[in-house]
Amino acid sequence: MCPQLLRHGQIFLVYPAAFLERPRAVTTPRQWGLPYKDVEIQTSDNVKLRCYFLWPRSTTGSSSKGLETQSKLSTSRLGTVIMFHGNAMNLGDFLHSASTYHALKYNVLLVSYRGYGNSDGLPSEKGLQRDAQAALDYVLDDPKLSQVPIILCGLSLGGAVAIDLASRNPSKITALIVENTFKSLPDVVHDWPLIGYFSFLCHQRWDSASKIPLLPPDLPVLMMSGAMDKVVPQKHMIALRDLAHRRGREKGRWWRKTKDVENEIAVGNTTFVSLPFGHHGDTFTQVHYWSAVESFLADIQNPIPGSPPSGT
Repeated sequence: MCPQLLRHGQIFLVYPAAFLERPRAVTTPRQWGLPYKDVEIQTSDNVKLRCYFLWPRSTTGSSSKGLETQSKLSTSRLGTVIMFHGNAMNLGDFLHSASTYHALKYNVLLVSYRGYGNSDGLPSEKGLQRDAQAALDYVLDDPKLSQVPIILCGLSLGGAVAIDLASRNPSKITALIVENTFKSLPDVVHDWPLIGYFSFLCHQRWDSASKIPLLPPDLPVLMMSGAMDKVVPQKHMIALRDLAHRRGREKGRWWRKTKDVENEIAVGNTTFVSLPFGHHGDTFTQVHYWSAVESFLADIQNPIPGSPPSGT
């Protein structure tokens, strides 16, 4: 029974929220009082993704409903955060973190994978890779957004999506932020009772451990890890951290240790933050989470003198 479940039911296990009945109740930024527009992104295989794009509030006045019109909005010069949500979520469930990036005055593109939310299609690893690339291309094709930093941000499965996208577009992004993600899906399944013996049957691999070494050693990476995570145990994040720390060191590329404090370690351009009481879905609520994110973003805006620019 276990092998059949893993082989034939794998898509349902990996992408559960993509198979919920329609119509679906998807929270909108309007319900949070955020200025946004609905964005339709077409992928290379002609799947339509229905996403949200948020502007910061800084330069325009608000209407009585707390929502600016598109014609009055201007994009942020600080950068654009492209956000990839977890496998049991939809883009509306990621608005809690999106609203904070918005408050920090960043543009935010919330991506809805194929099959998720109100997007068309059915999910797969190759399909989500196309979705992520289409989202990045959407930003790069905009004459204003293409001129400001691009930060990829992903939670759990979204972290694997972001790592994969960064590995294929290292010169096009400015920074990467991942939270409670995994080395690979077979490694996650391997720890499951009974079914773990059949992890070799996983055809949805999302092998982030093989993608991290492909990132340039000067690409800033922030890893946020909940120590109490039982869904994706912290050992996965620690393994990815170690791989990220070693980027470029074997080849004598630029590397240096910048700081080492309790629960936060930065080596070269990799920062790892462990939140002692963070679980899989609530790490973003923990003390020090957003201060670490703000510090990381500030370093991107004001790089340390003498360090090479990302993408070199």
